[in-house]
Amino acid sequence: MITINGKEHHFTKTTLQELLVERNLAIEICAVEVNTILIPHKDRDEYKLQDGDKVEIVSLVGGG
Repeated sequence: MITINGKEHHFTKTTLQELLVERNLAIEICAVEVNTILIPHKDRDEYKLQDGDKVEIVSLVGGG
């Protein structure tokens, strides 16, 4: 089980990029932290999620 933006989720994907694809965020501009550490975009394919991880995903929203 991992926590995404404060809500617990069962996860079947193993990498951060797979999680983003599953949530339709893979091509969106977003910042992602795992356990309060910012994960660079270039590292998402290789970053392995672990049971108990706390993931925070922040997307940019346009407006004025």
